Amino acid sequence: MTKAPEKPQDILEPLTRDYLEAYGKDLVSLMLYGSAAGGDYIKGKSDINILVVLTPKGIERLDACLPLVKTWRKRNVAVPLLMTKEFIASSIDAYPIEFLNMQNNSQLIYGENVLEPLTFKPGDLRLQIEREIKGKILWLREGYLECGGSEKRLREMIGRSITAFVAIFNALLYLRTGNIPRNKKETIMRTAETFGLDTGVYESCLAIRGGIRPSGGAIAVIFKKYLAETKKIAQTVDQL
Repeated sequence: MTKAPEKPQDILEPLTRDYLEAYGKDLVSLMLYGSAAGGDYIKGKSDINILVVLTPKGIERLDACLPLVKTWRKRNVAVPLLMTKEFIASSIDAYPIEFLNMQNNSQLIYGENVLEPLTFKPGDLRLQIEREIKGKILWLREGYLECGGSEKRLREMIGRSITAFVAIFNALLYLRTGNIPRNKKETIMRTAETFGLDTGVYESCLAIRGGIRPSGGAIAVIFKKYLAETKKIAQTVDQL
C-alpha cells in the first residue's frame, strides 16, 4: 500500500474503515475536498485532502490519528484537517474563503455532510478577499526581489501562488454572481470576463504550475503582467 491511487475514490472504503476503527462513534463526518473531489486530481502530483469531523471528546484523542496519517501519506493522502462541528460554526466568519472552497469542491465519504448547510455573509467574504489579495501583492513583490532574477525561482513562486488566487477568485465570483465553477481554468476565465482582466496571463500562470517552462526572459514578463492584473483586482475589491 505505497502507491498513489489512480483516482481518489479507489481508497475511500479502506480509508473510512481505518478512521471508524480509530474513532468509532466519535467520527461525525469524513469528507474529501479540493482537487481530489473537484476533478483536477493528477495521480502522483495531487494530494488527497480529507476533512475529519469529530465529537468534542474525539478531537482530544489526536494520538489515535498518528498511525493513520503515517499509513495514508504513502498513498498521497495529506495530513487531515481535524475539526468539530462547533469549531466550523464559529469559524466561517473568520475563514469564509477556505470554507466556501471546501464546500464547492467536496464529497461526503461518511456520516454527516457538515459543509453543505454553510452560508457566508458578503461582508465577511469581501473583507477576507481584500486581505488575501493585498497580502498576495506584497508577497509577490517581496518574492520577486528575493528571486534575484532566477527564472526557476520565479516559476516556483508563480506555481505556488496561482492556486491560492483561484480560491480567492472563486470567492470573488460567489460575491458577485452567487455561484462558482469547480474547475480552475473556468474560474480564471469567468473572473477575467466578469472583472475585465487579462485571461491569458492567468492561464499562463496555470500552465507554469502544470510544468510548462516559458523560454528566455518570458517568465519575467509574465510575472510583471501577473502582478499588474492582481493590482486591478485589488482596486475592484476596494470598490465593492
